[in-house]
Amino acid sequence: MTVLDSPIPRFHLAMPVDDLAAARHFYGEVLGLPQGRSSDTWVDWNLHGHQFVTHLAAEGTKRIHNPVDGHDVPVPHFGLVLTVEEFGKLADRLRAAGTEFVIEPYVRFQGEPGEQWTMFLLDPAGNALEFKAFADDSQVFAV
Repeated sequence: MTVLDSPIPRFHLAMPVDDLAAARHFYGEVLGLPQGRSSDTWVDWNLHGHQFVTHLAAEGTKRIHNPVDGHDVPVPHFGLVLTVEEFGKLADRLRAAGTEFVIEPYVRFQGEPGEQWTMFLLDPAGNALEFKAFADDSQVFAV
């Protein structure tokens, strides 16, 4: 089954960036996302089958942080739930690219419901991203 055949609907998300060249480098080369259509003011990206669009915008969004598991989690943020293997490969790729993490990759809620690997970083425009992985996918919505 491909992502396009998935019973889970694909999302569309548009995020502001202040430099499309920096966005192309980060999303295309650092994260390795395939680029889709583009113009002088926006770029489509294939984010694991989801349509993610970077739009040129002079102003970003206001940032706040919420405490979660002893860390200050940036809000708003977006990202993906990956497999543990994909998470490890992405963490290695980001480290090799010299990425500065907001929250370094680690296991959150260890030994509790919803135990997960997680990491937070910022794109060049300051948009916060979280990538996470659950050893047991049935725990994604655990309480």
